Amino acid sequence: MENMYLLVGSYATPQEEGIKVYAWDNEKGEATYVSGLTGISNPSYQVVSADGERVYSVGEDDGLTSTAHALSFDKANGKLTLMNTQLTQGGAPCYINISPNGKSVITANYVGANISVIPLETSGRLNENVRTFAFEGEGVVKERQSQPHLHCVEFTPDGRFLLANDLGTDKIHVFPLNSEGNLDEANTFDVDLEPGSGPRHICFSKDGRFAYLINEISGKVTTLSYDGKGLKPIQYIESDTVNAQGSADIHLSPDGKFLYASNRLKADGIAIFSVDNQTGLLTKVGYQLTGIHPRNFIITPDGRFLLVACRDSNLVQIFARDEKTGLLVDTGKKIETSKPVCLKFM
Repeated sequence: MENMYLLVGSYATPQEEGIKVYAWDNEKGEATYVSGLTGISNPSYQVVSADGERVYSVGEDDGLTSTAHALSFDKANGKLTLMNTQLTQGGAPCYINISPNGKSVITANYVGANISVIPLETSGRLNENVRTFAFEGEGVVKERQSQPHLHCVEFTPDGRFLLANDLGTDKIHVFPLNSEGNLDEANTFDVDLEPGSGPRHICFSKDGRFAYLINEISGKVTTLSYDGKGLKPIQYIESDTVNAQGSADIHLSPDGKFLYASNRLKADGIAIFSVDNQTGLLTKVGYQLTGIHPRNFIITPDGRFLLVACRDSNLVQIFARDEKTGLLVDTGKKIETSKPVCLKFM
């Protein structure tokens, strides 16, 4: 596998290098600093375009200062350049994605109780004609679910639906995409989850038949079947067993045999599950302790390494992955950087 760039987003002031670029050596399992970008307040989550030439980042501020940013990436020298910025019109955007047709980016706005759809110009810049889609309701955990809290916007692998995970109401809001790839707001529907779940991030099996959702408050992983028309929960299994109520991120190994989920606030670490590829069901096989507050994590495309952004330890931990057992081994190698929360390979 050829070497790659690693993008690290963080909580930072505009004066700090909130997004850093590293050269990733996959043979050694090591990263070397290349460059950093200043000028964005709290660039906590990024998405990379399919060609690797553009990066879109949130600016996770509350209220009217919440932003989305278009960046160009020079593969030759590993440097990011800010192209332009738009207000999201929704507070605390914490997730950003690119539509399947490549014509817009969508943010999940945690405090705004909405999602934002921002058109893209042919240059890749963000257009000013931002649309928001708002939600209503609350959940049973009053101190955490007094309003909708949108935490993730992900597309089904077949490009038929946008899923907006709502931690505040224990629902996945589902938007069909029309023939032009735009949201069909007239035919939306919801997938209801266990009360007090707090749905956060979601990922799909390679064949698209199953989805796996990490619930922040309940600490459970929900397995869902997907038939091209809708999602149906078929399993709930504990990732966090100590009621920390801080589960965060979820990813499948490249071969689809193992699932990983991060948990914060107590017993910080990564839960490890084996996957039955026929039924989609999970079996817990291990737990790997990490640094403090493991947020986003990422697996190398060849499956050899798993990297964890440990926000409050101010480092990215590098684990070797046993492809037969799914278990992790701390390599002792790390990237020391301030408040990392998002990892993306380019």
